[in-house]
Amino acid sequence: MTKFFIHFFAICAVFQASAQVTGKVSDTQGEPLIGVTVAVKSASVGAVSGIDGTFRVAASGADTLVFTYTGYATVMVPVDGRSIVNAILTEDITTLEQVVVVGYGAQKKKDITTAVVVIDEKDIRDRPMVSAAEALQGKAAGVQVVQPSGKPGNDISVRVRGATSVLAGNEPLYIVDGVPTTDIRGLNPADIQSISVLKDASSAAIYGARAANGVVLITTKRGNEGTPVIRLSAYTGFSNLRKTVETLSTKQYRNLMEEIIPGALDPAATRYTDWQEETFGFGKNQSVQLALSGGDEKMRYMVSTNYLNNEGIVKPARFDRYSVRLNLSSQANKWLKIGTNLNVLRSRTKNTPDNASSGRGGVIMSALNTPPFLTIYKNDGSGQYDPNPFQPSWENPVAYMFGPDQLTTDTRIFGNINAEATLVEGLTLKTNFGTDLNTHQWDYYLDPFRTNFGRNQNGFGQADKFNSNEWLWENTINYQTAFGSNHLALLGGSSIQKSQWNQSFLSGNDFPSDVSVTTLNAANTITGSTNAEAWSIASFFGRVQYDFDSRYLFTATIRRDGSSKLAHHWGTMPSFSAGWRISDEPFMQGLDVIDDLKIRAGWGKNGNQEGIPNYARYGLISYSRRASANPLAGPAAFQVTYGNPDLRWETTTQSNIGIDLSLWRGRAVFVADAYLKQTEDVILNVQLSNSLPISTIQTNAGSIENKGLDFSLSTVNLEGKALDWRSDFNISFNRNKVTDLQFTDVYYFGRIYSNNQDVAIMKKGLPLGSFFGYVSEGVDPETGDLKYKDVNENGIFDPGDRTVIGNGNPAFTYGFTNTFSWKRFDLNIFFQGSHGNDIFNATRIDLEGMFDSKNQSTAVLRRWTPENRDTDIPRAVGGGNVDNVRNSSRFIEDGSYLRLKSFTFTYNFNPNSIKKLGINKLAVYTTGQNLLTFTKYSGFDPEVNAFGLSATELGIDYGTYPQARTLTVGVNAEF
Repeated sequence: MTKFFIHFFAICAVFQASAQVTGKVSDTQGEPLIGVTVAVKSASVGAVSGIDGTFRVAASGADTLVFTYTGYATVMVPVDGRSIVNAILTEDITTLEQVVVVGYGAQKKKDITTAVVVIDEKDIRDRPMVSAAEALQGKAAGVQVVQPSGKPGNDISVRVRGATSVLAGNEPLYIVDGVPTTDIRGLNPADIQSISVLKDASSAAIYGARAANGVVLITTKRGNEGTPVIRLSAYTGFSNLRKTVETLSTKQYRNLMEEIIPGALDPAATRYTDWQEETFGFGKNQSVQLALSGGDEKMRYMVSTNYLNNEGIVKPARFDRYSVRLNLSSQANKWLKIGTNLNVLRSRTKNTPDNASSGRGGVIMSALNTPPFLTIYKNDGSGQYDPNPFQPSWENPVAYMFGPDQLTTDTRIFGNINAEATLVEGLTLKTNFGTDLNTHQWDYYLDPFRTNFGRNQNGFGQADKFNSNEWLWENTINYQTAFGSNHLALLGGSSIQKSQWNQSFLSGNDFPSDVSVTTLNAANTITGSTNAEAWSIASFFGRVQYDFDSRYLFTATIRRDGSSKLAHHWGTMPSFSAGWRISDEPFMQGLDVIDDLKIRAGWGKNGNQEGIPNYARYGLISYSRRASANPLAGPAAFQVTYGNPDLRWETTTQSNIGIDLSLWRGRAVFVADAYLKQTEDVILNVQLSNSLPISTIQTNAGSIENKGLDFSLSTVNLEGKALDWRSDFNISFNRNKVTDLQFTDVYYFGRIYSNNQDVAIMKKGLPLGSFFGYVSEGVDPETGDLKYKDVNENGIFDPGDRTVIGNGNPAFTYGFTNTFSWKRFDLNIFFQGSHGNDIFNATRIDLEGMFDSKNQSTAVLRRWTPENRDTDIPRAVGGGNVDNVRNSSRFIEDGSYLRLKSFTFTYNFNPNSIKKLGINKLAVYTTGQNLLTFTKYSGFDPEVNAFGLSATELGIDYGTYPQARTLTVGVNAEF
């Protein structure tokens, strides 16, 4: 390291005599270019061309001048001892004719007639991420990304233009290097080259019955021709809790207990344990990636290996991932190309239970509710956790965290091999075979000594094993031709995919006293179950793309899918879209400020088969065997579902109209879209007579509508000889509504354990994610109880007084990124936010209820007493009385927030300074994530949902693992 700094400072100290170099910058037509940045390579000096395109800069005869201008390709010209250096810049095809990955192919961005947003590698560089889905948050208009929990390795909710389903999936279909999947948690974000989000039906219809929720196309990095390049990327950092929730001290808790359970506490119980301090600590994150890429005209390759470790702020939660990727492409001969993309990974996950009350194993709620006078362990040296004297089954948070020994291990092989043959000029045939192999193992062991539950069970263990395999075979034929100003592209193809999986589950208790024996075969009592399922889908599809002089554009797509999940197997999904490049019309030629102006419109249908049970058209029978005196007795059989031979997949029809506008040679790019998205045949569990053994049946019984607006604006604010400033802003508005329900008028969701009431409602005319409950009218000063509004005006308090009290959907979401470059320093500031959404803070039910022995928040210090009647906190009641904590507007809070999602500061070393060390590029950076959050929400964090990816239960906080603030330092090197 010492030698490195010696070399670095020695090279930086080299001084070369400079002279004045002049010249002129023009375009290919000979017209002067104004405002071109002229910089001396590897130096901090530069100039800007004047009104006549001329410039003057101090440079030596051995220097190289770098000419950069928005909308034009960067040009480097050696001085070679000259005093006059002229430069001619050509329009940058990467800006004006960028190639975008679309379904089964690629297309020039300027010729796209559908709603597609692209996120490339530079947009996610230097952002430490665990999941590739994080790259979409705040970066793509029309895409809402929510991390329901801050737990490492947890699922991330992605919604493309709203939720369309209740029981089926709402996540988009991901296509990774041509292979479809619904799970990208194992994909290493550092391997990603670009992400294309197909938002409207006409862009996604090529994927038919799996595309109703949008399609995300992910392309991983490839090798390039030239000298092999080794890239090393590494970072490490730590995280902590953004804020805490104030709870009662031991003295304050004793005073409260005297009101609820007089004399229940031992006078000697005066100790104090800060359970939040014992629960929340520092997390750790680190990643090391080594990649090798290169190739020649015959073969290109990229191989990478990565280790990622993410330890949460609440132990033992952690996520470790080991991954290896191999991407190869070979030009076997002049007419045949072959390639492969292979990803092998293994992940190991430890869980911290959350989204549950302190009485049901929830660590976060236990950290808030455990009485403060308790200690972690008993004082008798037994190593047992200190039990709760009021309710021994309620363990302290440390017991929930470290009592069980548990681990989840997942191994996955994901990839494809492909071949493409050029039959004649313009006609290609491609075949693609993909596979996705998974093994899952979860093991859990609770010893018979340290915890109350473990002692009652004399040890308890569980094991879950899951294996799945999917294979895909696709064949496409593509023909492209041009005649005059006409361009035509035809695509036809077929696809077949099959998935099989099996699962086994074991549970046992009564283990030996030797705690080193943890395998389930050591338990005296064991129960188990097995399950196996399969599905398949066959598809045929076609697409026509036509344009005249890139001015009038048209695309039509059709796909026909047949699914094994349905009795009526086949369905057809059509779409079309058109575009008009107004800027190429003769009447627009005088408007030099406009580079490109295009309007586009599209319509199409997509399906959603992801959430349909594999055998929903059949009535399923389950078998079980219980202990019997007769060893020859067969298993008991009982029906678990009614079959539905008329079940259809959910179908979404979407219309879209948009505008693309580029101004001032690409210095400002504006995109706007308006859409109407209507989903029919929504699958629901329709209620049957309670007299039947099975009270529900899945059938198509609803309709949902989403409509909204997407806007994005990218600008080059400043482009000078030293400082460069660019901005990207996007904002999305979506309105969701249930437009029809059949057979059943209303559905309830979101059961809260502490008061045993549902908080979410689905009803015609309401959006999914609506909160339902009573309207709180404050505390009755005479009784100290909460008053509820008589909504139905019948003069009595009854369930009919419940009404809609909030909405978990935001009015709009947005993201704002600013990137600054000055000399060798880069600064990226990314804000992300959500506005207008409500949160039902169910955590406060257990923190302000005062109905049992749980510790409470300091809000109860202002509770009603005969001496304090004017207050917003009702009286302490005890005895399990939950009348004052019914689901009501009392617990509805504003969930809007603005968050500094990431703040990255980078220094790029001078290449000439490090070249002697064998390093081509070297950059060091520091990134802060979630550093600032501006919100009125009183809980740990406003980005929350105790019900995970649910579309009907949104924005419910019930002891959810909070997001953390993270500070990371990293290095990127290229050899």
